Amino acid sequence: MNFQKSFVKLVVLSSLLIVVFSWVASAQDQRPLTVTNAPKRAFDVAGANNLYCAGFIQTNAINTSNKIVGAKDETDHFNYSQNDFLYINMGQNKGVHVGDVFAVVRPRAKVKSKWSRKTDLGFYVQEVGAVEIVKVNAEVSVARVKTSCSSFLLGDLVQPVEKRTSPVYARRPALDIFGAPSGKAEGLILMSRDGAEYLTRDYIAYVDLGADDHVSVGDRLTIFRPLGKGNLFLDPDRESVSARDYGFESDKYKGGKFSNQAARKSGDKAEGQEVRTRDAKKDRPANLRKVVGEAVVLNVKEKTATVVITRTATEIHTGDWVEIQ
Repeated sequence: MNFQKSFVKLVVLSSLLIVVFSWVASAQDQRPLTVTNAPKRAFDVAGANNLYCAGFIQTNAINTSNKIVGAKDETDHFNYSQNDFLYINMGQNKGVHVGDVFAVVRPRAKVKSKWSRKTDLGFYVQEVGAVEIVKVNAEVSVARVKTSCSSFLLGDLVQPVEKRTSPVYARRPALDIFGAPSGKAEGLILMSRDGAEYLTRDYIAYVDLGADDHVSVGDRLTIFRPLGKGNLFLDPDRESVSARDYGFESDKYKGGKFSNQAARKSGDKAEGQEVRTRDAKKDRPANLRKVVGEAVVLNVKEKTATVVITRTATEIHTGDWVEIQ
């Protein structure tokens, strides 16, 4: 009996000691919790496709001496893409080395647009992609298609890669669709990549604002159009019933010969000329406008710039105005 009591006391005492030591150890291990804010990741306005495949309009002459002159599988097809092997007329004689990367471009044609007030805007250059040199010979090199924006063709021009950095997104107020003009340089959307006419977010467009207008990469442009413009359809010929029309009353109740849809009349006693919507617009300020979106400049040439649409309030189309913010 005494042995059992002693054993029970020993078990209880051991349990109490274990609890006490555990509490002391946990108390010693407790340290103040430090919370750190991880740096926020900066998001690029334009990904690689929009940054290096956007194309541009330039006035300066382009070097046409270096080009694609052959392909490993040219007997099978005439256009080439990712990982195909091509021959370029640049070798040891032009200082080419294995691992060098070159841009491939394709001049299209001289740009003429009714939307610009500038003359001689230049010619449009399509950016086709990039190639990486894998073997160098005396006068030619073998290049692998590293990235492709479009199909490669023999005769496409090979150029040094132009290093570009995308502007980054910044927390900004909501788009002010009633914003006042900034008073800075204004231009127009000439055209867009792939010939699109109705544009939305992430579309590439070309505007007639360039280095001559002190435009820089990263500049934000407000896109707008004069108030009342931009509809593809003509105004209706008749916005109300003719003032000469009558006979709208019933034979029984004789409600009156004038319709509520009859023309409006001017004058303090409605005895003047018919009031039309087009006439009402004549008395308002000429600079009223409708803000339809925002764009960011990706590339600047002499008289033009390549932009990406970043925000829209409604559809955007070629011929809309742009203004530096």
